Amino acid sequence: MGQHQFTARDLRALIIPLIADSFLSILIGMADTIMVSACGEAAVSGVSLVDTVSNLLITVFSAFATGGAVVVSQYLGHKENDKAKESAVNLIYISIAISVVMTALILPFREPLISVLFGSIDNDVRAYTDDYFVPILISYPFLAIYSALTALSRSERKSFRTMMVSVLMNVTNIGGNAILIYIAGLGPRGAGIASLASRIAGCVVMTVLMTRKNEELNIRGLLKGPVSPYLIKRILRIGIPSGLEGAAFHVGKIMVQSLVASLGTSAIAINAVAGNFNAYSNIPGNGINLAIITIIGQCRGQKNIKDVKYYTWLLTALVLICAAAICLPFMLITPQVINFYGLEADSIRAAIPICRLCLLMCCTIWPFAFSLPNALKAVGDVKYILFASFSSMWIFRVGGAYFMVRVLGMGVEAIWYAMYLDWIARGLMYTTRVLKGKWTKKEVI
Repeated sequence: MGQHQFTARDLRALIIPLIADSFLSILIGMADTIMVSACGEAAVSGVSLVDTVSNLLITVFSAFATGGAVVVSQYLGHKENDKAKESAVNLIYISIAISVVMTALILPFREPLISVLFGSIDNDVRAYTDDYFVPILISYPFLAIYSALTALSRSERKSFRTMMVSVLMNVTNIGGNAILIYIAGLGPRGAGIASLASRIAGCVVMTVLMTRKNEELNIRGLLKGPVSPYLIKRILRIGIPSGLEGAAFHVGKIMVQSLVASLGTSAIAINAVAGNFNAYSNIPGNGINLAIITIIGQCRGQKNIKDVKYYTWLLTALVLICAAAICLPFMLITPQVINFYGLEADSIRAAIPICRLCLLMCCTIWPFAFSLPNALKAVGDVKYILFASFSSMWIFRVGGAYFMVRVLGMGVEAIWYAMYLDWIARGLMYTTRVLKGKWTKKEVI
């Protein structure tokens, strides 16, 4: 490893906390679903529907945070620390503006939005959905700032810090859930308030840390500027295509979720449980994917093309190994895990094969579909990602799901079959792109 830009120790120090951080981030959503299951399937379904919409908006925040991280990482790799710091400040401006606008636009129209997206759903599911949605919407500005600040910390290779803040957020969220759901009896509304509190805590702590004088990318004097149209443009060159790609992805997921909703409350709950299996299986991969942005970005900033290619394949292989280490043993205890969700007996029987197949696909196909594009993103090849993601999503995941359910009359399992077709198509397109090598010539700074 000595001849490469990052030592084995560097990689461990960056990746291990990011995997833990990824687990802790997923745990917040999983805790809401699991803990609210005490209120019944309707509550689980209501939280699931909101999370589907919420994930779309969170993807937008993450896309701009990623755009900022790519620019900052490349400036740090090129030893232009002043430009990196100025880019960090402008990323915060973008994050605040976008999140405040989104919250202000959606909050007054949340009920008709849910009706348009999911159509006819049971009244109790609709009530739980609104209870949970309000505090989640209020939390978006805090979450957007937190996402930007953690992306900047990763660019500095300070992933242990982001992990510890995630611990704080999870303690706040789970403790809040326990009090507000089980003691105060607030159900999904309590879960939403706990999530809001955890995001405020994360935002405040990260802001304090990033304003210290000795911080490499400190944001002291944030209110004084400067606003740099030049740097904002560079961030948006990555952020906008990434945001569009993520938005198209989640709009497609919402359309599919609407299809699931038409299959009934049991199907919604089964889909939510399988979604948690999917999220759990990809925890190591998501952590390593975050590291890919920093590692490949800094290598490209230093114009070290040899290591750009080397780390792309090394980290993708690491994702495959980690996914297999989790998914294969997890298949053995799938029924026992599903029992925690409080589903009806018929729903449990239907969920077991769906969840097991999900585990298998996560440790074979997922890394090529979702790790390789992060390497492309880190060098600025975002337009290709937008094309590949958009076409695959709408042809296979959305089109395939509607065909299998509406034409072939299949149930909730069709949603997952269509998703795997999407993964396979993405994986083939991204693997081909990386093998051709032209992507390494892209420039951001």
